[in-house]
Amino acid sequence: MPQPASATVRSRVRIPLTFPDGFHAEAEVFTFHGLADGAEHLALALGTVPEGGTPLVRLHSECLTGDVFGSDRCDCGPQLRESVERIGEAGGYLLYLRQEGRGIGLYNKLDAYALQDSGLDTYDANTALGLPEDGRDYTAAAQMLTTLGATGIDLLSNNPDKAAQLADLGITVRHRVPTGVHVSASNVRYLTAKVERTGHSIELTRLVG
Repeated sequence: MPQPASATVRSRVRIPLTFPDGFHAEAEVFTFHGLADGAEHLALALGTVPEGGTPLVRLHSECLTGDVFGSDRCDCGPQLRESVERIGEAGGYLLYLRQEGRGIGLYNKLDAYALQDSGLDTYDANTALGLPEDGRDYTAAAQMLTTLGATGIDLLSNNPDKAAQLADLGITVRHRVPTGVHVSASNVRYLTAKVERTGHSIELTRLVG
């Protein structure tokens, strides 16, 4: 795969973060010029990478329903909260990517939810709408990491496709570190589909045990 064009830092600003459970963190937020898809992605620098260490990085796709409204139909909100704390402890970056609904957009995601209510899983619901199972491309994420000097990382993710795409785009993924298992009665089918359909590293025994 051709290496992506370079991007540049547009701005940086410090923002204090407080989550609903009271957890607090300080983030330095970066915006960028020249990202491949033209979207307004963000990089949040958290903690301090030890001398000679490897930054811990999370590619977190925007999820309005989970991140903002606390929807239990997915595990996005808890993963975001977990990622901020773990990256803050280890030092690294959380990339907040504007890829709602695995890249299909908010309205389409809600349409897919309606199809899931009729029995389809999260992937078949997307394809029933004539959309990709997962439409995300991580070229912009690779550009952001390269611009920040983070071309060798530990990736906080259960998704093998993220690591594979980043590697193809010139980012060395030293380790893929799974997130915790954030299960609810409303998302167990969703998490099971992620394991069975796309090989996510989620311990199913913890979902059904």
